[in-house]
Amino acid sequence: MTLRMNTATTILPVDDAARARSFYTEKLGLPHRGKTDDGSELLGTDGGPMLQLMPVSDGRHSEHTALSFEVADIEATVRDMEARGVTFQDYDLPTLKTENHICTTGSEKCAWFMDTEHNILCVHQNLGGELEYQV
Repeated sequence: MTLRMNTATTILPVDDAARARSFYTEKLGLPHRGKTDDGSELLGTDGGPMLQLMPVSDGRHSEHTALSFEVADIEATVRDMEARGVTFQDYDLPTLKTENHICTTGSEKCAWFMDTEHNILCVHQNLGGELEYQV
């Protein structure tokens, strides 16, 4: 069996599907695909990866990055997203420090923000270095 990532769907829990849909379409520019029978909102392009905003009643959300978007120019992306009203998180921790909202490592630059439902999202730019993966 072979799984194809280009048709994968990421499912994010949301408290208010309409509010979340508005954030993802208006602030992030993702195309709206429709609504499912269970009230989930679907976003994405035909044949590409999908994002499903699934209504939950318990208000539980992940405490880690739930979704990251790869971009070609993170500085320009952060400026554009801020102009659309997206608020980025800043960190000053021993292992994670941002400058102008961006954390730079040897292999990538990352900037984190939250959606209206408190899911942690990220934009990242690969720098061409070797990515570090832990198993």
